[in-house]
Amino acid sequence: MAPRISVKRGMADNSDLFGGAARKAPPATPAKKDTPRSGTPGEAGYTAASIEVLEGLEPVRRRPGMYIGGTDETALHHLFAEVIDNSMDEAVAGHATFIEVDLDADGFVTVTDNGRGMPVDPHPKFPKKSALEVIMTMLHAGGKFDSGAYQTSGGLHGVGVSVVNALSDTLEVEVARGQQLYRQTFSRGVPTSKLEKLGAVKNRRGTKVRFHPDAQIFGKGAHFRPARLFRMSRSKAYLFGGVEIRWNCAPSLVEGTDTPEKAAFRFPGGLKDYLAREIEGKETVTPEPFAGKVEREGGHGSLEWAICWLPADDGFTNSYCNTIPTPDGGTHEAGLRLALLRGLKDHAERIGQSKRASSIQGDDVIGQTAAMISVFIREPEFQGQNKSRLMTVEASRIVEATVRDAFDHWLAGSPTQATQLLNFVIERAEDRLRRRAEKDVARKTATRKLRLPGKLADCSNSGSAGSELFIVEGDSAGGSAKQARDRAMQAVLPLRGKILNVASATRDKLAANQQISDLVQALGCGVGASYRHDDLRYDRIIIMTDADVDGAHIASLLITFFYRQMPRLIDEGHLFLAAPPLYKLTQGAKSVYARDDAHRAELEKSVLTGKGKIEVSRFKGLGEMLPAQLKETTMDPKKRILLKVMIAPEDRDETADSVERLMGNKPEARFQFIQERAAFAQEQDIIDL
Repeated sequence: MAPRISVKRGMADNSDLFGGAARKAPPATPAKKDTPRSGTPGEAGYTAASIEVLEGLEPVRRRPGMYIGGTDETALHHLFAEVIDNSMDEAVAGHATFIEVDLDADGFVTVTDNGRGMPVDPHPKFPKKSALEVIMTMLHAGGKFDSGAYQTSGGLHGVGVSVVNALSDTLEVEVARGQQLYRQTFSRGVPTSKLEKLGAVKNRRGTKVRFHPDAQIFGKGAHFRPARLFRMSRSKAYLFGGVEIRWNCAPSLVEGTDTPEKAAFRFPGGLKDYLAREIEGKETVTPEPFAGKVEREGGHGSLEWAICWLPADDGFTNSYCNTIPTPDGGTHEAGLRLALLRGLKDHAERIGQSKRASSIQGDDVIGQTAAMISVFIREPEFQGQNKSRLMTVEASRIVEATVRDAFDHWLAGSPTQATQLLNFVIERAEDRLRRRAEKDVARKTATRKLRLPGKLADCSNSGSAGSELFIVEGDSAGGSAKQARDRAMQAVLPLRGKILNVASATRDKLAANQQISDLVQALGCGVGASYRHDDLRYDRIIIMTDADVDGAHIASLLITFFYRQMPRLIDEGHLFLAAPPLYKLTQGAKSVYARDDAHRAELEKSVLTGKGKIEVSRFKGLGEMLPAQLKETTMDPKKRILLKVMIAPEDRDETADSVERLMGNKPEARFQFIQERAAFAQEQDIIDL
């Protein structure tokens, strides 16, 4: 069955989609020795007037990807992260005790704290502007360059909240400071009012920022996901026990989900509480986690960690610097890895087990850990403005020395736990060596688990017959799928965002792409000329993405990958698309699921015919479905619907042409395709390839 790709309404009318509207080519002229190449300005045309200077926040609006990593859902939620991080810096500095987060039905997010409040007096360098306006409208303006204002902070670039301002169509700031209330409004980085003094306030202080993302940047359909904001808010409370996070959400946004309308978080136990919640109900190698917290001398930062080992589940490492999540790891994770490896090897030597432990490597120790680590340091260095990876070299040394000392005491003080952990890690090392000797990607058994590619949660079947691999969109959906699956026959591989478009990528890019490498390793059958169909580790490969435009795009990229690199996998009937529902319909005690609007109308007429109002819940994504719902509707072989990806023999030439036009490296072909089908896209929002 041919895949269907959803397209946003009006997309075909965007003449700038592929670099500008089509233009009539100029007549060809004979090439001369000193004539510039076609399309490039000659010396006379390249003057000082050609140099464009972007002022204020215009660079942010022109190139948002340079500041928040793009304009997708992750980038959208990064706006919230920048605002709440400023409030967290006030809390960590000891000036705020609570932070309130409000998500309104109209898409506005409000973050309020009871800290010192942004300065509102005139700025010394810009006496006609208040410090508040300078902070909100100028890049690299903030109080975190000079460590006198903040000992540790997450935002050292001075661009965070000004970037939020630039990418919001409406932003309002209220400051309660010196028993006076001030207010100023902005739109797309430009003030729409002067700083107003609203009057005296007695029992209020701090900063309140309310903003709405700009549809010109993120698209008309972009919206904050309540579940994601809820998790981000809760994690901040875990990272700093001295603050209370208060959550409020419009009831209409969380109806039918497990995200609460109101909640308050305060976790004095910090990361130990966080870890306990994340691994609740899971088996651990040792009965107690290895956890601790150390304050650095002089109050200049701290280090906190909580770690346990999971014999029957996939491990993970959640790392943070100054309450900023670092999903790509960095030097603090490297220091943790070295501390655990060297500490365990030294313990083995002390108890006469050095020979058994000689083959242990870092992956053997850290591969199945559930680890939380949070560092607070002065002037951290991150990779990129979105701060996904910590680059401070000193952090590795600090973490290794601090954790290593505590780990040595923990192992020496708990000999039974230490022996259990050492035996577990040695067993992993032996498994790794055995796999290397056999040159095979072995599957886990009931008692032994290997390090698998990426975040693959494998199944326990020893053969490929009947086994299934679900390729899912993101960690949130991956977590639900892992809980919903049949562990015996269903494996889950979460992918982070959109994979590489292999139809337009070079061979070097293909070889260097980590997501594709993880996918190829999980399948075990090679690619291209090296494809070995008999080595395919799963009977069904099932692409399971959200029922929206981004999900359809990811599915299209994955289908393109299999079509180009593993065509026989499609020819043999191993590739499928999951069909998750879009709606849940409830009437009294009866509940049914609808795939789309047409199916919903059909069910309302044929199934829900009793008395009473029909309650309709729309799923915003797989990550917001409960595991039981995901299993019942999409993963249970007895109830689900799968769409097999097939290419009819008579359609092979047309399929090859379509893939080349839509996914190849010629944007003009895609532009022509959209122009030819503009009316169809506007009427139905779907292009049927």
